[in-house]
Amino acid sequence: MKKSKSQMQKTEGGASGAHAEHDELGMERLVFFSDAVFAIAVTLLALEIRLPGGALPGSEGTLTEAQLLAQLTGIWQKYLAYAISFLVIGMFWMGHHRKFRFIKRYNSSLIMLNLLILMVIAFVPFTSSVISKYPDRVATVFYALTMMLIALLMAALWGYAIWHNRLVDPRLDARQRRRQMITPLVTALIFLLSIGIANFNADAAKYFWILILPVTLYANRS
Repeated sequence: MKKSKSQMQKTEGGASGAHAEHDELGMERLVFFSDAVFAIAVTLLALEIRLPGGALPGSEGTLTEAQLLAQLTGIWQKYLAYAISFLVIGMFWMGHHRKFRFIKRYNSSLIMLNLLILMVIAFVPFTSSVISKYPDRVATVFYALTMMLIALLMAALWGYAIWHNRLVDPRLDARQRRRQMITPLVTALIFLLSIGIANFNADAAKYFWILILPVTLYANRS
């Protein structure tokens, strides 16, 4: 039996609706997977904070309050590395979250760019552990290069998405387009400049990273 024209239109509409639902589900899975990687990365940061050793000689297997206090205060570099890395990952997550609010579609290239970002994000706990143990120029430059790579990949992902409205709504505000591109580029610039500062003073380079906070808050304001 031949289908009537109305039945064929209904069937085609149902297929189109299912396809749209599948795309929406795919975007949700992409975002959820990304959020999970960001969450795991910040969780692993805390696991790198450990006391330098067990009990001291002659302490019969336990630390006195004074010894414990000395060890807790003696690992301030680990606390600093944790705080910096947590905030930086958090800022990158905010930027990622903001961009995917505007990205309406996806393809294999976007997925690959996103995977590259997540690959480096998952690497941050290692760089954080390095800088907490070796707060010198080499470790600082290594850390800054890692963060700069993330920022450049974020800019590449956004540039790919907005090129000729490839994956975004054509009506997307031009100000948002610029803001979401400029923010990761400025972040990358901050880390690049910190590399030069680290050649003179590694601690000053770390404090220079604080500039990322107002930049990101500006970009993600309503």
